Amino acid sequence: MSPPEAAAASGHSHAGTLGASLDAARRDLARLDADVLTAHALGCSRDTLYAFPERPVSAGQGRRLAAFVRRRARGEPLAYIVGRREFWSLALRVDPRVLIPRPETECLVEAALARIGDAATVLDLGTGSGAIALAVAASRPNARVVGVDRDTGCIDVARENAARLGLTAVFRQSDWFSACGRHERFDVVVANPPYVADGDPHLAGDGLRFEPRDALVAGADGLAALRDIVPAAPDHLARGGWLYVEHGHDQHAAVRELFHAHGFGDVETTPDLAGIPRVTCGRAP
Repeated sequence: MSPPEAAAASGHSHAGTLGASLDAARRDLARLDADVLTAHALGCSRDTLYAFPERPVSAGQGRRLAAFVRRRARGEPLAYIVGRREFWSLALRVDPRVLIPRPETECLVEAALARIGDAATVLDLGTGSGAIALAVAASRPNARVVGVDRDTGCIDVARENAARLGLTAVFRQSDWFSACGRHERFDVVVANPPYVADGDPHLAGDGLRFEPRDALVAGADGLAALRDIVPAAPDHLARGGWLYVEHGHDQHAAVRELFHAHGFGDVETTPDLAGIPRVTCGRAP
């Protein structure tokens, strides 16, 4: 019995084939987006899409794909639609409560790992999905990693990611350092804080308008969060500890000045893979 006949015998109706569904999605979306959403909607791999284009698709799967295509066409990020994003080779769950991890933030992780020993204590400020904290935990399994975020929804997502990935990290609700004890010190503090200026036209563009605004925007010049973090960090760093922060493409000079103003030494700025100054670090005074 052929697949369509078997489906008819079991009472299931069909709305075309894998190949036809993929072609329809590609008419409205970029090729990669269409391929990812089609595979997700139909519950198969992209390899299956290409290898078995004649495989039948149910009416329910067709409706699911159409809904995904409409959401993406309106600008909703692909990661929110499929509910995941890969970061540091970790498959992280993401939803509209958390900022979607960016590839450039892997540069922050890579830079910080150079000074994170096997038994180091590490604090991730504004952890969101837990991306940075869990990348560190995966790379330094004996380190003590703490991630904080003021949003309880983010903490829930981060804890779920840690449990699903089998990684050890502690997540707490905290407005930057507020939940850190007076005598709790860390060897390395890392932060990817909001650093987009209020009114930046990119905020209305594809994707960004769907992400949590308070994880993106930090005052008129985008530096408000860093002005909170940098002065407070020395009180939470161990002797000789390091602060690493991600920042905007045109903010490195202002961030370096902020580090120097609060006594940090050995201040360095590292570019991302596109050569854009992206990460600044300094040793605690």
